[in-house]
Amino acid sequence: MTAILDLWAAFRPALGSALLLVGAVLAVIGTVGVLRFPDFYSRLHAASITDTAAATLALVGMALLAPSFAVVFKLAVVWLFLFLTGPTSSHALANAAHTAGLQPLIGRVGSENGGEG
Repeated sequence: MTAILDLWAAFRPALGSALLLVGAVLAVIGTVGVLRFPDFYSRLHAASITDTAAATLALVGMALLAPSFAVVFKLAVVWLFLFLTGPTSSHALANAAHTAGLQPLIGRVGSENGGEG
């Protein structure tokens, strides 16, 4: 049993660091999506999906690197808050934009007549 715990103690920092790195890369990919997508709705979608996933991966990585259970518990509370408020705020923004009359772009980007001809 101690051999398994020793193996976990050696493997845990590498796994935590890898999850932090993947979370950071996912956040950068979401930022690029926000900058490159053509309309509000696709930008909001890119930001909300990658933001929640990147925060989840980063917080799990931090939890693996945490020195005590108290820190892991606090990270879990932060994750719960982000997991509940991120999609809710994205939905509220999309609903407000739709109510205000903002229409999504339909068709090919950069074409005058919706991609025909």
